[in-house]
Amino acid sequence: MSLAGSHPRQDGPPRGRPRSESAERAIIEGVMGLLEEGVPLAELSIERIARTAGVGKATIYRRWRGKEELFVDVLRAAEPPDPQLPGTSVREDLVILLEALRRRGLADRASAILHNVRVQMKNSPGIWAAYHKTVVAPRRRAGLEVLRRGQRSGELRADVDAELLYDLFVGPLLVRAVLHPDADLPEDLAEQVVDTLLEGLRPAGPPPLAARLPRP
Repeated sequence: MSLAGSHPRQDGPPRGRPRSESAERAIIEGVMGLLEEGVPLAELSIERIARTAGVGKATIYRRWRGKEELFVDVLRAAEPPDPQLPGTSVREDLVILLEALRRRGLADRASAILHNVRVQMKNSPGIWAAYHKTVVAPRRRAGLEVLRRGQRSGELRADVDAELLYDLFVGPLLVRAVLHPDADLPEDLAEQVVDTLLEGLRPAGPPPLAARLPRP
């Protein structure tokens, strides 16, 4: 699998010599190549990864503090990228967020490697915690901000906890993609879920003027 367009993320200022994008690509593609050969995550040492990528171990440690950070970036590189939200309406942003979940579900089904890596990560508490902190939690925060914005603008009922609202919206996608991997993921699934839920979550009466006016 080619990951030439991926760019690992790193918190804080870069350490050591300037980062080399070609070295980063070689390292990430090296890890993915080993996974495709069936090497378990637990058996991937920094030394083996460096040898496969044709770099020194110091090159890896200048970019990642350990295997947990590296494996998270490998998985990020294999996933569809996070979407940009236009912020024009709560409905549009929710559809975009749920469509991204649908596409990740399709990616998991199409890639045995991606599926296996997720399973192995969940059996490795350190790796899973790093993935949750840097990937899952920011995605949830983005969704919660959309919902809270909808509550502030009057597009959504304000008497329902935003955390619960988020689970209501993403739950159907996760059930179909994770718990029932043979379930259908049609192209209009995101719209179906969002429109069905919004029907019961809109405040009684007409929407506020701010929600009805087109944005410039």
